[in-house]
Amino acid sequence: MSSISLSSFVSSLVLIISALISVHFHQTEAQGTQPIVKGLSWTFYDSICPNAESIIRSRLRQVFRQDIGQAAGLLRLHFHDCFVQGCDGSVLLDGSASGPSEKDAPPNLTLRQQAFRIIEDLRRRVHRECGRVVSCADITAIAARDSVFLSGGPDYDLPLGRKDGLNFATRNETLANLPPPSFNTSGILTSLATKNFTPTDVVALSGGHTIGIGHCTSFTERLYPNQDPSMDKIFAKNLKNTCPTSNSTNTTVLDIRSANKFDNKYYVDLMNRQGLFTSDQDLYTDRRTRGIATSFAINESLFFEEFVNSMIKMGQLNVLTGTQGEIRANCSVRNSANYNLLLSSSVAEEEQETWSEI
Repeated sequence: MSSISLSSFVSSLVLIISALISVHFHQTEAQGTQPIVKGLSWTFYDSICPNAESIIRSRLRQVFRQDIGQAAGLLRLHFHDCFVQGCDGSVLLDGSASGPSEKDAPPNLTLRQQAFRIIEDLRRRVHRECGRVVSCADITAIAARDSVFLSGGPDYDLPLGRKDGLNFATRNETLANLPPPSFNTSGILTSLATKNFTPTDVVALSGGHTIGIGHCTSFTERLYPNQDPSMDKIFAKNLKNTCPTSNSTNTTVLDIRSANKFDNKYYVDLMNRQGLFTSDQDLYTDRRTRGIATSFAINESLFFEEFVNSMIKMGQLNVLTGTQGEIRANCSVRNSANYNLLLSSSVAEEEQETWSEI
């Protein structure tokens, strides 16, 4: 082999190896580094509903163009679904004459009602395209991912194939699995360790508070009767104007620097003692998590990477797959034992070809 042809061969080999490394890097970057549960797949809908994710993203672009605040509502809905009983769409179920549902438990009363309507609208659109093959649990997970991306955060692949649960959790189970905003870091770490979350996972997932709003009743114990010394004085003064009493029904943004953009400014808030909830600010106060929060404040790419990994991990909590669970014909109710519900659902969808309420 001549020196020229050998040089050309080596150059080509280098290009091929570089390309393979690049492909592997981008696949890892897009899919995270978390292993996936048996029954889930990165390509689950490729053959049975290849347009499912594009339908959801396209619709959410329209929704957020009118109200970007709905992104935080959808992200929070996914959190509250997964933390209680696993990512099975149980938080979407309505109560009945026999008793209240999971969504009626105190921590879920502040979930945005519009978020539930958006999920059902997405379900109708996807089922109209493909039939009843995509679960409400998967739609909720996809909507949360797209809420992050469409508000400025990272885009990433999701392992899919979840089934919808047949039952919802009790009030006590819901309370036990959703750490309140009044928890300090010790309480949150202890609670989430039961779900195999590390301190890095906890700090990364808390970064979801970079978008959204908080209700005054969730943090006014930091203002009245005595102000929390870990809170910046000017920040506290402004909050008292928003929440003039401890039982105010007002709300305020979670991230004062970029309320509607998914970025790392939430951690900058913490460094400036401007975290809204005790569960937020204590992440910077506690020595076990302070370094993690600081690293995310300095390096947004690192935050995005860890957030993706933790979201993929959270999205696999106690999932139902295969023959477990069902695929609901309506996200708010279990499928009926007879055909009436499925038939009435199909008729309703034909009558409601468009959905304009935002």
